[in-house]
Formats: sequence, C-alpha cells, structure tokens
Amino acid sequence: MTEETTTLTGQAPPPVRDWPIPDLDGTAFDPVLAELMREGPLTRIRLPYGEGWAWLATRHEDVRLITDDPRFSRAVLTARQVPRTAPHFPPLPGSLARADQPDHDRLRKPVAGAFTVAAMKRMRSRARRMLDALVDGVVADGPPADLVERVLEPFPVAVVGEVMGVPATDREQVHTWTRRIISASGGPEAAEAAEEARRGLYGWITETVRARAAGTGDDVYSLLGAAVARGEIGEEEAVGLAGPLQIGGEAVTHTCGQMLYLLLTRPELMERALDVERRVPLLDELLRYIPHRSGVGLPRVALEDVDLHGVRIAKGQPVYVSYLAANRDPDVFPDPDGIDPDREPNPHLAFGNGPHFCTGAVLARLQTELLVDTLLRRLPGLRLAVPAGEIRWRRRTMIRGPQALPCRWD
Repeated sequence: MTEETTTLTGQAPPPVRDWPIPDLDGTAFDPVLAELMREGPLTRIRLPYGEGWAWLATRHEDVRLITDDPRFSRAVLTARQVPRTAPHFPPLPGSLARADQPDHDRLRKPVAGAFTVAAMKRMRSRARRMLDALVDGVVADGPPADLVERVLEPFPVAVVGEVMGVPATDREQVHTWTRRIISASGGPEAAEAAEEARRGLYGWITETVRARAAGTGDDVYSLLGAAVARGEIGEEEAVGLAGPLQIGGEAVTHTCGQMLYLLLTRPELMERALDVERRVPLLDELLRYIPHRSGVGLPRVALEDVDLHGVRIAKGQPVYVSYLAANRDPDVFPDPDGIDPDREPNPHLAFGNGPHFCTGAVLARLQTELLVDTLLRRLPGLRLAVPAGEIRWRRRTMIRGPQALPCRWD
C-alpha cells in the first residue's frame, strides 16, 4: 500500500502513529487508543506486525458504518499483508471472519441453529448443572479459591465443548490449543508454539467433522459434518468455520474475570449486582465498559474510494475499527469512562456489528449471567483474598483478563 494519501479539505492527512499495544493491569483503558480518539474520528496507525499503515475509526457512528458497508471487505485480506496486532496466520477457507456477503450467510447458515435464542434456552439447564458441579467442588474445599482456575476457565470450556460437540475426553487438549493460539507473545518460539497449536486444533477439527458426516445431532460438529455430506459447504470450509467458534469460548473466561474484578473492588457495583431484579442492566453496562481485548481485531479493505470526515480512504487501503473506542464515544454515552448501571439506552458494540456480529453472542450472555448469579448466590460475602494491587493480569495476549482471582467468602 502506498504511503501517500489525500484529504478533501486540502489539509495534511493525520500523522501515522505507532501503536505498540501495551500490557495493562486491571480494566485500564489503553492510553494510546485514548489519544487516537482525541486526535480525530479517523487516524492512521502502524501496528507491531505486518506492513505499512492503516486507517483507524474510533467513533460509534463510523464504526457502525464501516462494519455494515459492503464497500469495505474482509475477503480481500487473504491475498495481502496489512498492519496487525499479532503474528499472521493464513486464513482457511470457510473463515466467517474473512467472508463477505453473500458468502458469509452461506457459510453461517449450517451452524446458525446451534446459537439461536431457542437453542440457548434449551442449553441453559445443562449449563447450570455443569456450573453447579464446579461450584460444589469450590464450596466443599472451602476458601480461599482461585475462581479463574476453578470456575471461570473450566465452565466456558465445558459449555463450548457441549455446544460444539467436543467429547469430554478431548476438552482439555482443545483448551490447551486455543490458549496457545490466542497468545500474542512475540518471538520465534512463541510463534512456532502457536502455529503448532493451530495445526493440532485444525487437524483434530478435520477428523471430527469427517467422523460426523452421518451425524443427526444438534451440536456444531454434527451440523457441519451433515452440511458437508449434503454438499452445502466444503470440508475445508467446515473446518475454517469451526476453528474460530471453538476458540471464541476463551473470551467468556476473561470478560467475566474482568467483571468479577470490578464487582470485588467497587462495593457499590457489588451491591447492585446482588439485586437480582436490577442486575441485567449492570452486566450490559459492564460489557460496554470492559476493555475486552488488546489492540484491534481484523481490518477491512476499501473496495473503492470512500470519503469520510473530509478524508478520502482510497481503494485498497486497510481500515480498522475499534469497538472499545466506539463504546466510549461521548456523543453516544454520556460520562463514557464511568460505569452507569442505569444507562439507557445502551447501544454498545461489545459483540460487534453488521454481518460479523458475534455468532456466539447469545451463548456468551447466557454464560455471563449464569456465572455472576451462581457465584454471588453460592459464595456469600465473596471478596478478594489478596489486595487488589496483587492481582496478576494476562500479558502478551489478545484477550485481556486476570490470570487469577483468589477469593474468600463467608
């Protein structure tokens, strides 16, 4: 991509800013992203990996426009290098994240039934039983306990495994692979470990999809196996579809870890969370507020010249959006850096927007509500077992969250 760009006003384009993606403790907002938000609705960034620079949109309105506009493509990313926050993995056919319409809907259709509201209602009782069994062990052993290790990690693994159709005997290995894949650690050894994990996971998925070709179940791997057998999608596409869905379960662990950290360090939020009838708006506000990830996700590429805010985004230039920034847009969210449990309306974009809205959003909400409800109900007087400043946070990773949450209760 050329380093040249133009503005419609004749003014110089915004400078290209290096964004090193810092490791941050707690729920601190990325200071570089905050500066980029102040500098303008559209800025230019250079990221730790990849080549050249990219546009970055931070305003809520612009993020919604770009993510729902067919003039911006994900599919063309497969043929070029762009700036990125993590080492590059060549996408497989079938990747929803890199598909444009109408291909996106064709690929999503075989698995859509596994993630509907009705399917999640059926899943709720099974998920609650799995969660209760984990908390039974915590209660039996007594305090203190690391809730990340004992509950927040194994519960989403079990639920996603159930939805996907992962045999119980394989879930720990699948979890190990996914953790390595989402690591953003630099260096050749980490990159090789992540690539090895990716080969292991996708090889396992391939075998599982083949084995479910005659499957009649409602789990994702059975749905994909049957879709391949009917000729609706190819085997490579089925594997490319399943991988990100399998990996996506990691996000719930760390989002809920951040939520619990906020509840355990802000008594007024804990008091509100204990009020069951008023809890849902609080959880929605925490989804808006929490910095779920480090940096940005996948970019889009302009398929034609697009004029936005007096800037011409030229055909072929990559464009990132920041959902974290959009969720702090002061024109949409008054006092955006504060937590308002009664915020109404709350049009946050924590699960994305447009065709790439998170496939597992309903499942993620289900798990989040069950986790908060069960832990607060069954562990009365829940509190940190160490000072808040001693909580260790994940490093060199795309998904932010506490490494551990040692807690006590009455």
